[in-house]
Amino acid sequence: MFRHTKHLQFEAKPEKPDALYAMKLQELIGGAFGEMTVTMQYLFQGWNCRMEGKYKDLIMDVATEEIGHVEMLATMVARLLEGAPDDVTAEAVKDPAVAAVVGGMNPQHAIVGGGGPVLADSAGTPWNGKYIVASGNLMADFRANVAAEAQGRLQTARLYHMTDDPGVKAMLKFNLARDTYHQNLWLAAIQQLQEDGVEGPVVPSDLFDEENQEHAGTLWHLSDGTESDQGVWASGPAPDGRHTFEFLADPAALGGPASGPAPKPTQYVTSHADASGKPKQPPQAKGPGERIKDAFQ
Repeated sequence: MFRHTKHLQFEAKPEKPDALYAMKLQELIGGAFGEMTVTMQYLFQGWNCRMEGKYKDLIMDVATEEIGHVEMLATMVARLLEGAPDDVTAEAVKDPAVAAVVGGMNPQHAIVGGGGPVLADSAGTPWNGKYIVASGNLMADFRANVAAEAQGRLQTARLYHMTDDPGVKAMLKFNLARDTYHQNLWLAAIQQLQEDGVEGPVVPSDLFDEENQEHAGTLWHLSDGTESDQGVWASGPAPDGRHTFEFLADPAALGGPASGPAPKPTQYVTSHADASGKPKQPPQAKGPGERIKDAFQ
């Protein structure tokens, strides 16, 4: 079960309202890498975890913390929207400079949220459950978590430089620190999975004998760039300890032309042949007499 405590994990008090910045801050709530995404991602990873113990407990700890981050940001957005839009705002926008700022606000804050936050990103696009990754494989999921936290911290850092409000900056400093910890946490958890022998570097740790070994370690040089062979990924042992890297400077195509099968005549696809492979015969128009004859038949 979940129990809500009526205190924010960290304070969320802006020095003054700023409707335009409230719209920008929506990205950290409902964006693809926002707090709603990591909240639901970690919750479903925890619920999907089939192994009781430290890994599931860890996931649920962080998932529950992320719910609090959504609450912090939602509270901050509501406080940034204080007094906007209302009669005071309508009067204020008579000043061209103020109108330019207020004009950039998200109208859904007023129309949908009643002066509060909405579950959407900074462009007003609704949050989507397809953003989350919860596969049941901890190695795959933890790697997705590192990426999500990295993108979230990147966006938080950019937003940090978009405001001079001390109250907003104080909260974002806290968020930056938690994103730092969470990146390190998931990186450490990835290492722990390997040390515990639960998962290997390659997901899933299976079908190595069935895969085509000839192509399990080769970098195909397929661009005009000239330095892709200058990294550790181009030669030597692979991180999984089972494969060896190799650089193919001039790889050859292994398949034939990328042509689909002949279409059915009723699909009206432009082609030179019908479904049987024979030259396509266009439908012939029939005269009135033939159409009457066909109808009686």
